[in-house]
Amino acid sequence: MRVFLDTNVLVSAFATRGICADVLRLVLTEHTLVIGDVVLHELTRSLRTRIRLPARMVDEIEAFLRESEIVPRPPAPWTLPVRDEDDRWVLASAIAGKAEVFVTGDRDLLDVADQVPIRIVDPRGFWQMLRKT
Repeated sequence: MRVFLDTNVLVSAFATRGICADVLRLVLTEHTLVIGDVVLHELTRSLRTRIRLPARMVDEIEAFLRESEIVPRPPAPWTLPVRDEDDRWVLASAIAGKAEVFVTGDRDLLDVADQVPIRIVDPRGFWQMLRKT
């Protein structure tokens, strides 16, 4: 399955132990991880400024993730109005990358899940979805 992980899921996966780290491991071992250039940019900024990881570690994380399928920044953001303009770019990236599932903890994106041509679930919902199959 082609799985697109949002920035908040990746930040949590690298900064803490828990469901997001488990989801990332599962996607890496059993599925195809699809990441947007937009997400990689947000991720490295967050890991450096909010989490305050050393630059070398952030560079290693970025290099590791670049081994996955990277979706270039789309020509335009998704048209659906959401509160955060950056979310429109992330959503457009997930759709352009032909992801089957978009995993996010962002409530704004979860609230519009029924209005986009891609399945959007939170990390726990993704975990449960996979464990049922």
